[in-house]
Amino acid sequence: MGNSTSSALSKEILKDLKLNTHFTEDEISQWYENFQKQCPTGRITPEEFEQIYARFFPDSDAKSYARHVFRSFDTNDDGTLDFKEYIIALHMTSTGEPARKLEWAFSLFDVDKNGYINKTEVTEICQAIFKLIPKEEQAKLPEDENTPEKRANKLWAYFEKKDSERLAEGEFIKGVIENENAMRLIHYEPAKE
Repeated sequence: MGNSTSSALSKEILKDLKLNTHFTEDEISQWYENFQKQCPTGRITPEEFEQIYARFFPDSDAKSYARHVFRSFDTNDDGTLDFKEYIIALHMTSTGEPARKLEWAFSLFDVDKNGYINKTEVTEICQAIFKLIPKEEQAKLPEDENTPEKRANKLWAYFEKKDSERLAEGEFIKGVIENENAMRLIHYEPAKE
């Protein structure tokens, strides 16, 4: 049989992923096979992640957003994503429950990973989100959110903080849950055809 153990997903990881996501064992195993093919090293680099992400956003520039997403899921800060980090990333960005999604969104906005968000960080992520929006959609945005800076200002206003203040995770989640508009502004949903 040779090296079947290295290509088979460990029981612990499988159990852990089933608990932490809504994916079935079959789905996880299928992705694992693809993952092994695409990433023989068992690790995804930021560049590879950008390529994966670009497929979801063919009409826009997903590079800087993908970098931020990558950072937020590289939980051990080793500059790569292993299979577990990768699947949790897929889950969180697609099907995660709102509360878990917001915890993830917080880590996305917490660029320097210090446990707080400030307005500069919000602006930086809004710039990355903006690049995801195809040009013709940008043209249709409301007047008060048609630049990354305006979007950041509008979003920041929901948290009732001064520009120099910072936001803890609980405050961020509460602010977003209480304001549907804030929920919409923290990410970009491609328009359904």
